[in-house]
Amino acid sequence: MHINEEQVERHVLAVLVDNEAGILARIAGMFTARGYNIESLTVADISADHAISRITIATSGPPHVIEQIIAQLDRLVPVHTVRDLTESGPHVQRELALVKVAGKGDIRIEAMRLADIYRARVVDATTESFVFEITGAPGKIETFISLMREVGLVEVGRTGVVAIGRGPDIA
Repeated sequence: MHINEEQVERHVLAVLVDNEAGILARIAGMFTARGYNIESLTVADISADHAISRITIATSGPPHVIEQIIAQLDRLVPVHTVRDLTESGPHVQRELALVKVAGKGDIRIEAMRLADIYRARVVDATTESFVFEITGAPGKIETFISLMREVGLVEVGRTGVVAIGRGPDIA
C-alpha cells in the first residue's frame, strides 16, 4: 500500500429530513451524481405529526469521501441533521433478513441446527423448504446467509441497516 492511499471505511449515517415527496430521490441522486455507493438505505417516519423522517445510510469510502458525503447531505434543504454514527461513538446496528432454504433429510436437519445456533426462527415451513427470520448485526446476517448457501439457499430478503446511538443524546 502506498503512503498516500487511504483506507476504505464503512460508515452508518443518520439523516433527519422533512417528510416530503422527493427527498429520497434527491439523496440517492446526490450519491449517484458523485459516484458514491449506498450499501444500505432505510427510511422511517419518526415524528408524531409525520413531519420528520429518519434515513439511515450505510456507505463506504476513505475518510475524505465520507466527509464529502456528510457535507453534501448537510447542504440539501430538507435535511435537518446528518450524524455519522460510526464516528460519534457507540451505537447499535441491526438488520432483519428472511432466508429461504430448500432441502430434505440431512440438509433440513443441518439448516435447523445452524438456525438454532444463529437464533434464527422459522416463520414458514413446507416439507421441502424453510423460511427463517434472523435479526442482528450485519456481519451476523452475512455469516448466516453464507452458511445457508452450503445447505440449499434459495432466496434472501433484507431490510437494510437501522442504527441508533447509545446513550441519552438524540441523533
